[in-house]
Amino acid sequence: MSQLRLLPFRLGPRATKLLATRDVPVFSGRRRSSGPPATIPRSRSGASSSYVEEMYFAWLENPCSVHKSWDSFFQRASKEASMGQPQPPAVIPESRASVSSCTKTSKLVEDHLAVQSLIRAYQIRGHHVAQLDPLGILDADLDSFVPSDLITTIDKLAFYDLQEADLDKEFRLPTTTFIGGSENTLSLREIIRRLESTYCQHIGLEFMFINDVEQCQWIRQKFETPGVMQFSIEEKRTLLARLVRSMRFEDFLARKWSSEKRFGLEGCEVMIPALKTIIDKSSEMGIENVILGMPHRGRLNVLANVIRKDLEQIFCQFDPKLEAADEGSGDVKYHLGMYHERINRVTNRNITLSLVANPSHLEAVDPVVQGKTKAEQFYRGDAQGRKVMSILVHGDAAFAGQGVVYETFHLSDLPSYTTNGTVHVVVNNQVCYRRRGHNEMDEPMFTQPLMYKQIHKQVPVLKKYADKLIAEGTVTLQEFEEEIAKYDRICEEAYGRSKDKKILHIKHWLDSPWPGFFNVDGEPKSMTCPTTGIPEDMLTHIGNVASSVPLEDFKIHTGLSRILRGRADMTKKRTVDWALAEYMAFGSLLKEGIHVRLSGQDVERGTFSHRHHVLHDQEVDRRTCVPMNHLWPDQAPYTVCNSSLSEYGVLGFELGYAMASPNALVLWEAQFGDFHNTAQCIIDQFISTGQAKWVRHNGIVLLLPHGMEGMGPEHSSARPERFLQMSNDDSDAYPVFTEDFEVSQLYDCNWIVVNCSTPASYFHVLRRQILLPFRKPLIVFTPKSLLRHPDAKSSFDQMVSGTSFQRLIPEDGPAAYSPEQVQRLIFCTGKVYYDLVKERSSQGLEKQVAITRLEQISPFPFDLIMREAEKYSGAELVWCQEEHKNMGYYDYISPRFMTLLGHSRPIWYVGRDPAAAPATGNKNAHLVSLRKFLDTAFNLKAFEGKTF
Repeated sequence: MSQLRLLPFRLGPRATKLLATRDVPVFSGRRRSSGPPATIPRSRSGASSSYVEEMYFAWLENPCSVHKSWDSFFQRASKEASMGQPQPPAVIPESRASVSSCTKTSKLVEDHLAVQSLIRAYQIRGHHVAQLDPLGILDADLDSFVPSDLITTIDKLAFYDLQEADLDKEFRLPTTTFIGGSENTLSLREIIRRLESTYCQHIGLEFMFINDVEQCQWIRQKFETPGVMQFSIEEKRTLLARLVRSMRFEDFLARKWSSEKRFGLEGCEVMIPALKTIIDKSSEMGIENVILGMPHRGRLNVLANVIRKDLEQIFCQFDPKLEAADEGSGDVKYHLGMYHERINRVTNRNITLSLVANPSHLEAVDPVVQGKTKAEQFYRGDAQGRKVMSILVHGDAAFAGQGVVYETFHLSDLPSYTTNGTVHVVVNNQVCYRRRGHNEMDEPMFTQPLMYKQIHKQVPVLKKYADKLIAEGTVTLQEFEEEIAKYDRICEEAYGRSKDKKILHIKHWLDSPWPGFFNVDGEPKSMTCPTTGIPEDMLTHIGNVASSVPLEDFKIHTGLSRILRGRADMTKKRTVDWALAEYMAFGSLLKEGIHVRLSGQDVERGTFSHRHHVLHDQEVDRRTCVPMNHLWPDQAPYTVCNSSLSEYGVLGFELGYAMASPNALVLWEAQFGDFHNTAQCIIDQFISTGQAKWVRHNGIVLLLPHGMEGMGPEHSSARPERFLQMSNDDSDAYPVFTEDFEVSQLYDCNWIVVNCSTPASYFHVLRRQILLPFRKPLIVFTPKSLLRHPDAKSSFDQMVSGTSFQRLIPEDGPAAYSPEQVQRLIFCTGKVYYDLVKERSSQGLEKQVAITRLEQISPFPFDLIMREAEKYSGAELVWCQEEHKNMGYYDYISPRFMTLLGHSRPIWYVGRDPAAAPATGNKNAHLVSLRKFLDTAFNLKAFEGKTF
């Protein structure tokens, strides 16, 4: 602005002549213009003063040399500057008159720039002085910062070189504000008043950091437009009724169960009408399905008044005498979820509401909700998110402090993860407050005496709003009291009905039902599983597609051509490696109408460059081909997607995706098996326990690369001991071997843990995951070196129709034909089998030592282990693993062997010694320890004289 002050002097006599050629009269003094003042046109440079000078100088030279908006502006500015009482020309020389006119023009420009800056200051920093603390004990910011460019006092006008006399001047409004509504000009006084009304009241807006101009304009329009916060009489009455329900629900619970924890919503009761308004508006815009995630605070209120859960079922949760149905452990009432289809009363349209169950771990549910939302959108063909949406409710501290929030946001723009937007509701305890502390049993006065003295003085929001509406005549006192009595009566009647309940059913709280998958009682329709093999012509067809490029004129990498030729050769020879077996499992399920989704870091290619499910044209950038989607004309779609570099968020997302439908195979692959520990919360709180707590079946598959190969502590172990320790089968219970023992075991377990040693086993276990009459999480410890091991191949004969997954693969060599000669029976799982076979061969012990593989570790294959132990009744039993003794499988299998054998025969341990780290980082140390345990495994006198 200081540059504009010098403008007339810079232009000098030249400007005077140029103004004269424009027939611009020069007078001193000025009067108020009858029309709107000139406003500076928008420019790429932001209308800086130097830029204005350049435009002004160019306009004086030639009006046609500037944009018509600038021409119009300078013409109007010159006219306004000249509208005053004329003075005799002799009194004011021509040059001085020109300077006077230019001064007035530049002052006008300067003032408009100042007003634009003032408007922008409120948009950027107005929230700093917003009245956000209902208790009156804190400033809006902890540092009490009041920006100097906000007009909190009259003297601050000087910051903009404005004066009190300017308050009644009219200014043309820029296009970056909507405070004018239909008016193009406002007085400075009114501009400040409207800015304060928008930005400095009880809503703090911080949005100008957003880079998208369109988004900023949308926010400005929604908040700045005059009258935007004015409700109709009907809207006010609806809001009051919803506040009544929100508050009286909490009051009812407090009266009936004063000593129970419920994590009530007192202090933030307005969240209920807020959520209901969001849902009303969404329904109006065509949304049919809303999926919600939230913490425990206010959850029961949301269930009652937003989802519309039957009140008697909520009240039942408070009855300590009710017997729990035999459906699992259950969960506390403020963790439970719900699914409900109902009519939205505002729009009279059907809407489905689902509140996802979650643990106490704050924000852990965020990616789960997003995954479920994405799946619902996918199955509806809702690519733009116009039918299905998500709402996430957060606490302010958790929203800022929990990293999974960022991981979830990080997925928002990835093609196979975006849900096209989420409504986030952050319950801010500086805006709202907790009337009762952390929970109802907490005494907040211990640590927050000043705050809770103020809270106890607070008039409840319902009374404040009711008094306001009564005062303005929107409702009468009688109507208000009748509304309260009506809802109190509803609660009392539901309470009466709740006393008739005898059993507490968790299944009434299911958040993701699968209509038609189970019988009416929620049980499997059968307890059998068909064979998992497929016709040989299907195997051949899938193998041929997997080794080809379905698109024409598609140039693939020469290295990839070699891999495809290898696949074609295996198909001709009726064999498969790991990658081809996976291809055939996926492809066959797609033909059966089962959607397959594989997600994780670098899964399209595969961490070990073995998969290559997405081909890339080497000559056309971003042209890709997924051959798996070219298998059959009417196949289900296959989705393979590289995720962001996240485990917690992505695994939670895939878990939510798998919740939506039982007719999909959803897999998450860790880049290396031990990377799953950064997603341990999802594994512990959702996957391992989800069915027991919430009667929620889930068939998600975790692919965890595992194996001791001298690659160091971080890229070796997928920590199988952790999954086995969380398996729920009883190590001391001797099972009854019924006809359906295998399937019953799977149904009773909380998850299935396998370590396949052959491609055929991997093929079958993936297909079994879908063919089972129920869904369980599947944990697969996948190989690394076996991906290319020459002996780790399977024949078509092991995969054709009539074949199935083998939970245990028995010895099939010379030892199997002379079991009485076998001195040692080694049980093992996974890759170590190939090390053992190689060592046995080198020592010529094929008849003396039998080797049996456990493909399924949990649930433990008691029946098959018993068969092997009885077959080799004279043999020494050994468990061999490549993991350290305090890791791996030994602590899981040992007590189960003892139970099975009645403690009559020992099961000796062979493997690495206990250690803190999962593996060594020294290649030589790795080989030495391998050599050591292999020597022990085949030293037939190693355990002589030892007691078990």
